[in-house]
Amino acid sequence: MGAGERVRRAWPAGRARLRLPARSRLPRWPRLPETRRGRRRAVQAAMALSVVALLPATWLRLTADSRVRTVADVPKAPVAVVFGAGLWDGEPSPYLAHRLDAAVELYERGKVRAILVTGDNSRHDYDEPDAMRAYLVRHGVPDGRIVSDYAGFDTWDSCSRAERIFGVRRAVLVSQDFHIRRALALCDAAGIDAYGVGVAEPHDVTWLFGGAREAFAAGKAALDAAFRPDPRFLGPREDGIRKALTGSR
Repeated sequence: MGAGERVRRAWPAGRARLRLPARSRLPRWPRLPETRRGRRRAVQAAMALSVVALLPATWLRLTADSRVRTVADVPKAPVAVVFGAGLWDGEPSPYLAHRLDAAVELYERGKVRAILVTGDNSRHDYDEPDAMRAYLVRHGVPDGRIVSDYAGFDTWDSCSRAERIFGVRRAVLVSQDFHIRRALALCDAAGIDAYGVGVAEPHDVTWLFGGAREAFAAGKAALDAAFRPDPRFLGPREDGIRKALTGSR
């Protein structure tokens, strides 16, 4: 009896045979072109993709650079628009606090007469505008000069709602230096004549993350400016800015 016959007899008839798993194969990486012409085309394609990726950021620079100012030299406008930047335990994050400090200084210098705080209140336990208002009041801005936009879910929504809901036509925008150009370009697309105050920050990990995020956000900003979609929540027009400017609030 051969060895193969002994194995067949030892294995009970009708029982499924054990199948060993096939050897896993590692994924193959794309191979570089082997010809000089193919390599040249691959390099050209990579360069073209890089140029396309940088176009939105270049557009932001060309559109907004001339309108970035400091608190001292920014032209006067009726309203300052302060964009939300997160809460820590219900209080403005350090970056948001710095934006609000700049808004307080603008108000004290007479550069603006009202402040629109725009941020996220999509959850009952997260309320950027009210935290921003409370901070401004603690630092000397009269409550009647502050208007809250509770549906500023992103920069485009904040700019679009500022014009369509609150009737803002001219404004000073306040944000960090890495974000202010995108805010200016989007508010310009929304119909607001604006200058921006870019708050300087130490170039730490948070700043680097914000700058990297802007590189990706520039593409969405270009699409928003081109197509001008409705904000996620539009709602009826409000007269809070008019009342704040006339002092009747």
